[in-house]
Amino acid sequence: MERYIVDDQQDNPPKKRGRPKKDPNAPKAIYNLSRAERARRAAQKQVRDAKKRAAKATKAAEDKRRYARKLQESTSKVEKALQGKHTTVIDEGDLQNVSSTVSDLVEEYEVVFKPNDGPQEDFLSSSERDVLYGGAAGGGKSFALLADPLRFCHNPNHRGLLLRRTLDELTELIDKSRQLYTKAFPGAKFRESKSTWHFPSGATIWFTYLDRDKDVTRFQGQAFNWIGVDEITQYPTPYVWDYLRSRLRATDPELQQHLYMRCTANPGGVGGWWVKKMYIENIEPNEPFPAFDIDTQRPFVWPDTHEKAGQPLFYRKFVPARLTDNPYLLADGQYEAMLRSLPEVERKRLLEGDWDVAEGAAFPEFSRSRHVVEPFELPTNWPRIRAADYGYASPSCVLWGAIDWDNNIWVYRELYVKHLTAEQLADKILEVEELDPLPHYTVLDSSCWNKTGFGPSIAETMMRSGVRWTPSDRNRLQGKMEIHRRLADDPYSNEPRLRVFSSCQNIIKQLAGIPLSKSNSEDVDTKAEDHAYDALRYMVMTRMSGYASIHQQLGSIKNHVYQAQDEVFGY
Repeated sequence: MERYIVDDQQDNPPKKRGRPKKDPNAPKAIYNLSRAERARRAAQKQVRDAKKRAAKATKAAEDKRRYARKLQESTSKVEKALQGKHTTVIDEGDLQNVSSTVSDLVEEYEVVFKPNDGPQEDFLSSSERDVLYGGAAGGGKSFALLADPLRFCHNPNHRGLLLRRTLDELTELIDKSRQLYTKAFPGAKFRESKSTWHFPSGATIWFTYLDRDKDVTRFQGQAFNWIGVDEITQYPTPYVWDYLRSRLRATDPELQQHLYMRCTANPGGVGGWWVKKMYIENIEPNEPFPAFDIDTQRPFVWPDTHEKAGQPLFYRKFVPARLTDNPYLLADGQYEAMLRSLPEVERKRLLEGDWDVAEGAAFPEFSRSRHVVEPFELPTNWPRIRAADYGYASPSCVLWGAIDWDNNIWVYRELYVKHLTAEQLADKILEVEELDPLPHYTVLDSSCWNKTGFGPSIAETMMRSGVRWTPSDRNRLQGKMEIHRRLADDPYSNEPRLRVFSSCQNIIKQLAGIPLSKSNSEDVDTKAEDHAYDALRYMVMTRMSGYASIHQQLGSIKNHVYQAQDEVFGY
């Protein structure tokens, strides 16, 4: 598609795109497309806006339905508790949903277990089908997982399943359950032979362990309305968790409305990768989201033949926890001191609940709290940079950055796409940049200038489409060191020289998790996903940080002085 410079003040015929001569008296020229193309894009924008409004309305309606169901559940629970016929589990949310008079009456009953304010309470009051309670050590995860299935133990049809990876870990969990279950339900008994709790109503909770993934098939043919796994990151793949979902069912009308899967975890572990992908990446904590396939990223929806066609099958939620959320363990400071004494990676995982840090990470200094910021409107007089790493079968990544007056870089946008030709990627870039100031620096992987045939190179093709580029500096080690310098704090401002908008998820993910090369500890692993990292490396090499630039200039001056001395004194 031919592109033109159109003069918005004069009725001149369009001419091919080119850099106009500077004339202070000439009318301002702007980039534009053909009228038909502008109309098409305007229509597409209207369709996108309409879809966003429809999605927002659908979510609001679903929130109202969820609140109505929660109110009905809370009223039913409180009513049963006041009848005094059996023990009933009531959380703070239930009390808040009923009148103050009823709440005062309920408070007169003996409280066997009261969750800590914050994440533990949020976890126990969650109505989503699949919930992860995870993060730092000491957040009260195990006790919360033990308390959660008690909400149904007044129902004789309640069947719960609680798993650990090994027998030793299961024994510790059983010991903790003895402290809680007999107080909550007098008459409850634990039968060692079957490792099962039996409650006066007839409800049961089976405690067992599952060492090998393939052993999960021993649950074939069984049904549970509540399934929990403590420390789920100990399972290397999601196979166990996915299979257990097929065992989640009930015939009792009350329990059919409350089929729950609950799991806890600390960051890391052999299964940390899939747990992070299922619950953490690109997900807002404490916000319900439609469950999706972690391989295809497609949401699970009802089929077209169902009355709920197109709606999510069920929702998930991630509830993060930290040591500071557990006042009992935090009080004496001993446990916190022990966590602070751990090596950096384990300290970030267990004390800070950081899911991004990885063993052998190339940039352990990267921190979401320091380097990731919420988007804001950038000053128009900050120079802009565009940097890109091109791929077709593998992703192409384009990053946009702005340079403030202290030479700090703010990465404010990313484009991460696959299967786009050079022309298509150029069109996409022009569409994204339509309202942007013109970039001052544009860098593309220098290998894009290589020709593999008789036609133009990738770089030439994109430039013919109106997207200008200059070749990048491909010095891998120098580029990595420059990223290290920018992630470090400036000695004068005590702030990092590189910040990333939270909307740029791929560069955040790669900075947090890209590993070091096993053959060259000074470089990253090039077999890992590194397209956003490469684009960032090209970007930072266009603007060396102040310290690095001064250091290089001083080194250059010293070399000239030494050369002059050699010439004068004949060394």
